[in-house]
Amino acid sequence: MTADAAPPLDTPALLSALTLEEKAALLDGADFWRTQAVERLGIPSVMVTDGPHGLRKQAGDSDHVGLNDSVPATCFPPAAGLASTWDTGLLTRIGEALGRECRAAEVAVLLGPGINMKRSPLCGRNFEYFSEDPLLAGELGTAMVTGVQSQGIGTSLKHFAANNQETARMTVSADVDERTLREIYLPAFERVVTGAQPWTVMCSYNRINGTYASEDRWLLTEVLRDEWGFEGLVVSDWGAVNRRDAAVAAGLDLEMPSSGGSGTRVILDAVRAGTLSEKDVDLAVTRLLELLNRSLPALTPGQTFDADAHHALAREAAAASAVLLKNDDGILPLADTGGTVAVIGEFARTPRFQGAGSSQVNPTRVDTALEALTTALDGRRDVVFAPGFVIESETADPALVDEAVRAAAGADVAVLFLGLPPAYESEGYDRDHMDLPAQQIELLHAVADANQRVVVVLSNGSAVTVAPWQDRARAILEGWLLGQAGGAATADLLLGTVAPTGKLAETIPVRYEDNPALGNFPGEHGHVRYGEGLLIGYRWYDAHRLPVAYPFGHGLSYTSFAYENLTATVEGTSVTVTLTVTNTGPRAGTETVQVYVTDPQASVYRPEQELRGFAQVSLEPGESKPVTVELGHRAFAFWHPALRRWTVEGGTFGIRAGASSRDIRLETTVELTGDDVTTPLTPSSTVDEWLAHPAGGPWLREGIEDSMFHGMLFDPQHGQMMRAIPLQRLSRFPGSPITEQQVDEAVARFS
Repeated sequence: MTADAAPPLDTPALLSALTLEEKAALLDGADFWRTQAVERLGIPSVMVTDGPHGLRKQAGDSDHVGLNDSVPATCFPPAAGLASTWDTGLLTRIGEALGRECRAAEVAVLLGPGINMKRSPLCGRNFEYFSEDPLLAGELGTAMVTGVQSQGIGTSLKHFAANNQETARMTVSADVDERTLREIYLPAFERVVTGAQPWTVMCSYNRINGTYASEDRWLLTEVLRDEWGFEGLVVSDWGAVNRRDAAVAAGLDLEMPSSGGSGTRVILDAVRAGTLSEKDVDLAVTRLLELLNRSLPALTPGQTFDADAHHALAREAAAASAVLLKNDDGILPLADTGGTVAVIGEFARTPRFQGAGSSQVNPTRVDTALEALTTALDGRRDVVFAPGFVIESETADPALVDEAVRAAAGADVAVLFLGLPPAYESEGYDRDHMDLPAQQIELLHAVADANQRVVVVLSNGSAVTVAPWQDRARAILEGWLLGQAGGAATADLLLGTVAPTGKLAETIPVRYEDNPALGNFPGEHGHVRYGEGLLIGYRWYDAHRLPVAYPFGHGLSYTSFAYENLTATVEGTSVTVTLTVTNTGPRAGTETVQVYVTDPQASVYRPEQELRGFAQVSLEPGESKPVTVELGHRAFAFWHPALRRWTVEGGTFGIRAGASSRDIRLETTVELTGDDVTTPLTPSSTVDEWLAHPAGGPWLREGIEDSMFHGMLFDPQHGQMMRAIPLQRLSRFPGSPITEQQVDEAVARFS
């Protein structure tokens, strides 16, 4: 603690000194961004504010929805871009920078990161989320939280949970079975909580199976705290509280923003009426006071950050975020000498570098690709520019198209900047389709007719369809939204100053109609059914043998890599995977090795393969290095619906190592002993389930051995039908050698 930092609060003493009214008030925001203070006891107010890819602290008084102009801050690439880095070390460094900026602004908690799954490509907030895969999202979220909190600044892991759309987000019920929740929608949160202990977790707006997340004790207490060991405070998303007393009882501590005293009154009335325990209130207040104690040491005035260094980090992150989807004939990188380069598209001059809504950052500066390319080429190649289109217009401008065609016709190469207008994607609503604006596609065709050497650079926060037009481009660089330094980073990539390393964190389907949530998104009549279950993202496309435009994990480099010598060493239910990667191309590069696990013999349905580990390796031309990926128990486990725990079934598992989910280079198998998966017996267990039980099976076989039921149950034609009958019901059949009482006694004996 520095000399100017506030002394720590004595939580037990304060809890004893606070009145019930003061306790209830502390659980309500003071305004849009600040917690309540209790001046008589020296309890200060602290500020929390939006992230997650940059600080968004409002410059003046908070407006009623918290969207006024904010103080300048570094705008790093949003999560859609950062996820494509697959680089936990980079995410940690970005988190550290965000923490430093929060300290300079005297902000105690940065509201982020967002780690919800990309269930549908149409979710309007996908630019703020990492991936369709929970392992990747969890690893990256852990890294960012670790970085921010290393600076004495808290994070708010959001939005907990199953917040995968913007349509009716305040009220919709995400109807999803527990196994799907446990295996797809909760693991990223679990990984961050257990790996980094975020100071706060933000509950989502929506309902889960009919219960508001803010009132879901199973979610906020039993799972989050009791199972995962979360030690921090649960805060509501802004306006997510439905019934304040029920929320406190469920484990939601702080309501934001200020309810104007409404929440306080509800808490007081409930405690006085005996419908809410004061112990629950005390527990929530304790968590708030502990958050203040964590925050106060870092909140000393006069701190600064190095804006130039942070901009340089943003440039590095932007270059790592872009994904080279295709590069026919090695058209990229562009040579730094030669004929004219035609830069076409308004996005080159007026970049779209972040999404809209609560995460919108006021950048310290903004680089443009047009200026960066022109400066980097420095007259060695002529650069001509044509805007080509008006960003927010849906109609082509013939004059702009003609100008672009003339520029392309006279150039050696045409670099065409296309993307989604800001109005196409934002917090608050979902997209209507996955396509680029029609006028931009028309422009692409016109330019490609004039010049066959076309490079497309995309600016979009959510995946767009590329299959209908990608044959008109020699190369496609998926730029996502690259933050304030994205223009310079794009020039670095196009000119080869930096080699592309990005890998897709989500599948790009051939068409929207192929995506797994079709027909179950965004729901109707207040409910959205997660009918695809476990088959989100690549899991769906693999299961249905569907072609994709570009698979999960895909990304090209300016060099090439060979994989060899795959081994998998078993120790219990953990496996160490090792292989050798060699740079077989002409220049240095970084490869992301992905390890997928298969379970072909499972007693439950499992996806064909699931990402279970990854590692990055940087190599000079001709260099080889070993790569090691550790796979723990959970890499092979599924959530057992009957046992209600993570379970590894003994048997053969496949280990696949590859450059993407559809580019598997090496495969091997391992044999695992597995866990005890004996399913508890009940009177309603089927005869087959009884027969499979190690104790119940012999008992039942002995009981029916000399009866006609033995022949019925094992008859080649009808036995399967008979064995599907619950034993309790079968015991009531005429002539049954097993009575209902014996079934009950056996359940008590064998369970």
